[in-house]
Amino acid sequence: MEEYIQKFSNKVIAAIENLPKREISKALNILQAVYERDGRIYVFGNGGSLALATHWVSDFNKTVFSHHLSKTVRRFQAIRLPTTEEELTAWANDVGFEMVFAGPLQNYLQDSDVVIAISSSGQSPNVIKAVELAKKNKIPIIGLSGFDGGKLNTLADAKIFVSTEKGEYEIVEGVHAVILHMLTKYFQDYFDHLE
Repeated sequence: MEEYIQKFSNKVIAAIENLPKREISKALNILQAVYERDGRIYVFGNGGSLALATHWVSDFNKTVFSHHLSKTVRRFQAIRLPTTEEELTAWANDVGFEMVFAGPLQNYLQDSDVVIAISSSGQSPNVIKAVELAKKNKIPIIGLSGFDGGKLNTLADAKIFVSTEKGEYEIVEGVHAVILHMLTKYFQDYFDHLE
């Protein structure tokens, strides 16, 4: 049992040691730029990736300025797509599951915005459809993917790719969670430093 735990831990450690630092830096620059132009951040993914998107939005919107809550300052605006489960099922049932992210995104998207797409395989058709919509509108794309990166890694401007064996969702999603926490912590520290 301890050998199993060590083997699993080694995979996680290797993935973290090989984080694409340059691409994460690009993502931070993209987020800084969207803040400066008062744009919105739209985040989406399927299954565990949707859970990560939801968690990140709640963390990011609250935590970045948590030491400045009494001040009237411009804040980040991170929004998970779709914004409700009702909207997700309406798009899926009435139009098609491939539109559950692109449909809502088309309703909201403006020139000042950015998209964060999360897909372990990088191949989810509904994620790719929304990313292609963003690309067509010249919106910056931060892509978090795993396995071999898939199409998402090709389309993204910031390619945050966690290289693993195909099917190692537990490694990819765990490391994606660490990366998303890092984005939040970076901006919390950044705005605290400006104090």
